[in-house]
Amino acid sequence: MKRYLYLILVIVMIFGVSCSGNKPEPTAEQKLAKADEFFARGKYAKAATIYDEISFERKSAATAYATVRLADCYFQQNKFVDARLKYQQFIDAFPDHTNVSDAYYRIAVCYFEESLSPHLDQYETYLAIDAFGNFIDRYPRDPRFEQALEYIRKAQYKLIEKNYLNGYIYYKMKDYSAALMYFEEVTELGNIDELDCKSLYYSALLYRHQNNTEEAQKKYQILASRYPNSKQHLKLKKKFEKK
Repeated sequence: MKRYLYLILVIVMIFGVSCSGNKPEPTAEQKLAKADEFFARGKYAKAATIYDEISFERKSAATAYATVRLADCYFQQNKFVDARLKYQQFIDAFPDHTNVSDAYYRIAVCYFEESLSPHLDQYETYLAIDAFGNFIDRYPRDPRFEQALEYIRKAQYKLIEKNYLNGYIYYKMKDYSAALMYFEEVTELGNIDELDCKSLYYSALLYRHQNNTEEAQKKYQILASRYPNSKQHLKLKKKFEKK
């Protein structure tokens, strides 16, 4: 009896394996539906695995969609380098696709997100400015036009911060000529903000240290006019009054 039961069990197992082996492979549309479901639920890593698989099926009509969605998955996971490279691959492969403007915009955002804090190298910041400029030139009527301009303004401000910090570092190193060069780059912009205020303050101090009374007075007057209630003005006023 046990022998017969064993044989029946073996037959059932073989039949089950046979049936499972005949299970049809999911279509590209079914795979996409599953990937989209994962994406909608915020499971970007799982969605990316499926999109990546479909993106390599060059004969599939869904390749373009899967490629850009894979880039979106990387973007949502803050994997900005991977996202940027995938968006560029999408642009190169499908330059006339309806979603290509999204890819150009996201590439620029990726560069901005990759950019380092102002006291470090600003290579990616320059690339972000160029990429947003490229997007604006290509799509001047895109609804993200103003957002792109705002990103450019933020990136440019990081460069101003970089100049101020460079000036301050040289000031602390007592390399006053180099410090003045960077502070001048900030003040020549004519912005009304903290960086301008501090740059005017240090510029006046340094010109005074170099016995360049005319330039020192000029910087002091600008500081007094723009920021009369600032602590920088009050400190500088005391120093100039002692003279």
